[in-house]
Amino acid sequence: MTTGATVWLTGLPSAGKTTIAYELAGRLREEGHLVEVLDGDEIREFISAGLGFSREDRHTNVQRIGFLAELLARNGVLALVPVIAPYTDSREAVRKRHQESGAGYVEVHVATPVDVCSVRDVKGLYAKQAAGELTGLTGVDDPYEEPESPDLRIESQHQTVQESAAALHALLTERGLA
Repeated sequence: MTTGATVWLTGLPSAGKTTIAYELAGRLREEGHLVEVLDGDEIREFISAGLGFSREDRHTNVQRIGFLAELLARNGVLALVPVIAPYTDSREAVRKRHQESGAGYVEVHVATPVDVCSVRDVKGLYAKQAAGELTGLTGVDDPYEEPESPDLRIESQHQTVQESAAALHALLTERGLA
């Protein structure tokens, strides 16, 4: 039986959450773990279609993702969840759901500064915001509440993707989850 858990990677857009999650997923699969990556963009397209970016809609989206992750974790899957999840109360509700069910939960803050994220600008969001084509960009003109005490803080601007994934793998190993 594989031990399941949710590994929640939160941070600004273009912080490196998804890239780290997929790097870690590959390593974990090679070790024989059951792994799913619940990418925030895919969830929005397939499970949360129709939701906007209001605080209420963002909370609903995070709760849906948290439910899926907890369901997977309870069933022996390591659910890697690279999602912005900008609000503390939304993330805490997900953590509480995991605690109540006994499912493992690890919060990782990919703490890449906004100036680094805006240079990476993987989806062109920062450029659109700067051009006035987009409003409500998390960390720029919409709030991002940084986790006060995450299980791990990764500063991706100071290390490679492989080093970031290795740091997270080490934490999971230490906790008996990998």
